Amino acid sequence: MKARLVPTARGVHWLAEGWRLFRVAPPAWLGLMLAYLMLVVLVTRLGKFGLAAMVILTPAVTLVFMSASRMCGRRKGFGPADLLTDLRASLRAQLALGVVYLGLLGLVFGAASALDDGALARWVLSGRPPEDEVLDSGAFAASRALALALSALLTLLYWFAPMLAAWNGMGVAQALFYSFFAALMNWRAFLAYGAAVGLVAIALPLAALFALALATGGLSRVASAAILWTALLFFLPVILASIYASYRDVFGADEGT
Repeated sequence: MKARLVPTARGVHWLAEGWRLFRVAPPAWLGLMLAYLMLVVLVTRLGKFGLAAMVILTPAVTLVFMSASRMCGRRKGFGPADLLTDLRASLRAQLALGVVYLGLLGLVFGAASALDDGALARWVLSGRPPEDEVLDSGAFAASRALALALSALLTLLYWFAPMLAAWNGMGVAQALFYSFFAALMNWRAFLAYGAAVGLVAIALPLAALFALALATGGLSRVASAAILWTALLFFLPVILASIYASYRDVFGADEGT
């Protein structure tokens, strides 16, 4: 297994490919996304234990979406049985990846807590922002910057790992190693991908809201929220499918892989 160095513009292509994969079976994608959001709501109701469980399940859930993407890459729809085949075969590896992920996230917030006395970690765990004087402090700004930088590295570490463990038979450490350096060597394509995602996810919805507000004389808060959540429901499957597109591109996998 050898990673390829792809042109910068391929990052934009990944997002376009994600849209193509979504268009193969939009109802199935939306049903899968709704099921996932329901799972998130149910699990996170368990408090800190629910958040920990959700982190541990992240690689397994990612693999389910990657399996859906692979089926769509073959121009087929997908059902529950299709999605669970890969997961059953590599469940132990996915859970092991999740446990490591939880531990590394703990280290990220531990490092940030050394700068802001745990303010950022408490915000994430409780959902309640700190007081204004803490938010405006230099220590909190430094802890956020450190957490963002370390989280970006963690994202590269896990970007390809679930697929490498499931489809390429790699162990946990090997999958994380290959994922990190494959993503790092293609940092230009990832920058282009991030710019494309930012444009589609932020600029276009805001422009649409602004245009609708002008056309209707103003939108209520409820209407704005409904539009944004609907856009998110459609956009998240495209993002997830684009991750599969990047795996297929960087590792030279065909539709059968």
